[in-house]
Amino acid sequence: MDFLNKHKFLEKNAVIFLIGMLVAVLIGGMVQIIPLFRAETVIEPVEGMRPYTPLELAGYNIYLREGCYNCHSQQIRPLRDEVARYGHYSLAAESMYDHPFQWGSKRTGPDLARVGGKYSDEWHTAHMIEPRDLVPESIMPSYGFLMKREADLDKIEKHLKALRFVGVPYTDEMIENAYNDAMAQAAGERSANIDGLRERYGEDVNARDFDGQEKIVSEMDALIAYMQVLGTMVDFDSTKGMEESE
Repeated sequence: MDFLNKHKFLEKNAVIFLIGMLVAVLIGGMVQIIPLFRAETVIEPVEGMRPYTPLELAGYNIYLREGCYNCHSQQIRPLRDEVARYGHYSLAAESMYDHPFQWGSKRTGPDLARVGGKYSDEWHTAHMIEPRDLVPESIMPSYGFLMKREADLDKIEKHLKALRFVGVPYTDEMIENAYNDAMAQAAGERSANIDGLRERYGEDVNARDFDGQEKIVSEMDALIAYMQVLGTMVDFDSTKGMEESE
């Protein structure tokens, strides 16, 4: 009964009740937000993870702009049927450089967490231009217009700077060479800057003309570069070793 009387006191004093609500919201907010600034305490680093290259990041931006996350998830749950269909379940570290993450909440189309390297560049290009040519039952819209639009790379270094502010480990050298690295990745071995790109992002970085158009670095190039790296960074052999040791 004493508790009920105290509750009546709060209900009859609007100002005190409001202050109590604000205190409760602040405490709840701190409990949720503060851990996000210490991601290293909840994400175990795994071998092979790196930040996106400038071209992959441009493709990531297009992926967000077109709302691909509305129909495709990027999160494989540790369930037998999902692992059998899509591959190794998703690790927290695989999303550590995504701002925002692309886990999704719906699968009208298949999960894309492990789509990198599963299909050729030509398959992706044809699928984007007219999905039903390759998957007759697909309800995905056509994205052929990406072939005609140049990728927005003029200010890509500013995006790298912004991501470094929230913890993505881009170096000064990466930021300074962002535009050249993007162009080099889309040109592949034809570029004089290809060695610098691989020095900054690793020898395994995909560097080639993704959409088959040599005269333009298109939004299709950027989007396919992004999709071809999904799920390919993690060294699952080393991860398996860590799991067994635990």
